[in-house]
Amino acid sequence: MKFIAKASRRGRVISIWILAAGLAICIFLSLWAAGIINFSRFLLPCGMKMRFGIPCPTCGFTTATLAFFRGDIFGAFYIQPAGALLCVALIITVFLTFITAVFGVYFPFLLTFARRLKVWQIIVAVILILGGAWAVTLARALAQKG
Repeated sequence: MKFIAKASRRGRVISIWILAAGLAICIFLSLWAAGIINFSRFLLPCGMKMRFGIPCPTCGFTTATLAFFRGDIFGAFYIQPAGALLCVALIITVFLTFITAVFGVYFPFLLTFARRLKVWQIIVAVILILGGAWAVTLARALAQKG
């Protein structure tokens, strides 16, 4: 199997669209992290935390994402591992689509891997990542209470 293959015109166009969307998200998050824009006023407080006193599975995503885009990558993983992992996936996606869009090449082994994935495998992986991150967040919250 070849490590690098030439991308088709259609593949490059798709990569350009994905790259544009990924860069737009990264720019938005960078501006928010830098304090140039403030999107926080549109976010509601965590209902689960308010009602039950424990953090929800996604508590800390926003804080971790903003820390990541401020350059505090280890801090982002400490705050909310799943949120930081999502940021890493975004950066990798932007990088790989940049390679395809600009240089016209892609990595066939990634395509083969993606084709072999089943929907249930992705769902299980997401549940495990969120569950593990929630366990860490819950343990921290309970340790602070006691």
